[in-house]
Amino acid sequence: MKKQFIYAAMLAVAMGATTSCSDFLEMDPVGSVSQATLSNPEGINYQLTWLYSSLNAPGQVPTSGYSSFYFGGAITNYTYGDCMGGDANKGSTAADQSDFTMLEQYTLTAGNGYLNYKWQAVYDAVSRANNIMSTANAMQEELSALPGQEKDFYTETIAQCRFIKGFYMLDGIKNFGAAIPYITIEDYESSVNPQVSNVDEGGNYIYVWDQVAEDLKFAYENLPDTWPTESGRANKWAAGAFLAKLYMFQSSPYNGKNGTSNKWNDAKRVIEEVLAGGKDSRGTTYRLADNYETLYTAGISDWTGESIFDVQLAISGTQTWTNAINGSSHVSLYGAIGAGWGFFQPSYDLANAHKVDANGLPMLDKSYQNSASVTVMDGVNPVTDLTIYTDPRLDVTMGRFSVPYMDWGIPRRTDGWVRDVANGGPFFPKKQLPRSADKGGLSVSTSGGSTAANFHLMRVAELYLMYAEVCIETGELEKAREYINKVRARAANGYIMATDDEMAPASSSYVLDDKVNGTTKPDAAANYRIGLYPAEGWNADKATKALRFERRLELAMEGHRWYDLTRWNAVQEELGASGTGFLNYERNFLSKYGNILYPANLYTLPIPNDEIVTMEGLLVQNENWK
Repeated sequence: MKKQFIYAAMLAVAMGATTSCSDFLEMDPVGSVSQATLSNPEGINYQLTWLYSSLNAPGQVPTSGYSSFYFGGAITNYTYGDCMGGDANKGSTAADQSDFTMLEQYTLTAGNGYLNYKWQAVYDAVSRANNIMSTANAMQEELSALPGQEKDFYTETIAQCRFIKGFYMLDGIKNFGAAIPYITIEDYESSVNPQVSNVDEGGNYIYVWDQVAEDLKFAYENLPDTWPTESGRANKWAAGAFLAKLYMFQSSPYNGKNGTSNKWNDAKRVIEEVLAGGKDSRGTTYRLADNYETLYTAGISDWTGESIFDVQLAISGTQTWTNAINGSSHVSLYGAIGAGWGFFQPSYDLANAHKVDANGLPMLDKSYQNSASVTVMDGVNPVTDLTIYTDPRLDVTMGRFSVPYMDWGIPRRTDGWVRDVANGGPFFPKKQLPRSADKGGLSVSTSGGSTAANFHLMRVAELYLMYAEVCIETGELEKAREYINKVRARAANGYIMATDDEMAPASSSYVLDDKVNGTTKPDAAANYRIGLYPAEGWNADKATKALRFERRLELAMEGHRWYDLTRWNAVQEELGASGTGFLNYERNFLSKYGNILYPANLYTLPIPNDEIVTMEGLLVQNENWK
């Protein structure tokens, strides 16, 4: 947690200027900047760009080990949320990235190198925020005299810093638990390397829930409604949404070892405020995008009214981190659409969870595991059954053989599409990858994973599902059904079309009310069907199962699953090696899971051992790993 002095770090600003803040600050590359140059309003804005750039170009990215950093440190959390959550397999080959393999197979220890990168990413961002707040505090009188949007320039600066600090501290909590160091401005100013313990003098854990809430509250109360010409910045509604998310994590049971307390009513109150007044940074009232696929299509994905907080991306510049949220070629195909290493493959379990019954409803009892997979391997050949009823989000979320892959053609054989089927399965990533038309004719350096589409760190569909969850917890079951169905009804609006020269053997259906409407879409690539949950039989148990299933489908491959399962105290049941657990199912297809058990203590990641050693006893391992 070394202090990051501004004058030594402005190169990071330059690298990030066209990335996370591309909409409001453009800056020529520089090698070093004096503190005096930055101690003015223009310099504060440069520093804020540096702060936002932590979302995609963390200041601690090593010159060697670059790829490992993005596996372990990326804010998308695909390594932990998706691959540890059973929605994705590591992919690539069995020998590639051994630290990743240990996470995927639940054999990690506190010495896993990826954990160091995640810890560094969290505390580097915290350090950046504290650095800017320290400078701004010294300039308070001058900055307060400048006009702002709704507050003075000084207050808006502090509010943005406290939002990013709170956002990253929540990320730290999600990964390592709530007993982690909270670095105050005073701590930061007192030492180049502040030594802050996570236990008190009696050895009791210090949980940071309330301190992080105060940061997000300040941001919620002091950020402007909009940033019309600088929309890469966070607004008050984003701060409110993440404050509510913090309250939900704080209220969740985990396994009884995270210092939690009941904040469901607080979460509900804040979400209702955000739903009532929320708008994106450009001023569009919060709404679901008309079409699910739109959310992942460059050029139309960014400002539909669904974005709450995004990492801004653009295919420009010469640095891969200006256009690839997870680094160079991690989340990419093996070679079909450019250079790629074949990581991040959707699991069999996630693919088949998209099966639906005749009414277009998911199989909440996980009976989808009892019938043939939507895609099977016949020797070396993938065979996809397009007649199976599936949720249309399936083919937006992942690539399947025999289904059009955007404008790159129809995958037929594994050659060029999957690096090692035996290690990763026959499905491949899709949501965050570009269309051929988006990459054609570019003169800049881009990778197979380069995209101009923003990465949504939170969007309105998640906010709706958060509201459904708090309504279930507070006894408003019908309101929960309403908001779950809003998300499902939007999913019915889109589907993947078959190509002109090859029509699929089935047609799709979609819904208007509680029952499947007979409307067909004869140009559909597969047999899509989706229905809404009816009022009949809707009770607390069904509502909980439906909410959890809907979060999985709607937010698939977006870094959420493992964190949901751990906070719900459902991780053993959902990922275990018995019953309907992920390990018990996935090992039917991938032998590497054959002898693996899910560890009893894996509800948080362990605090990296290197950090504990460095802190010489001040930092204590968390409860699950002590």
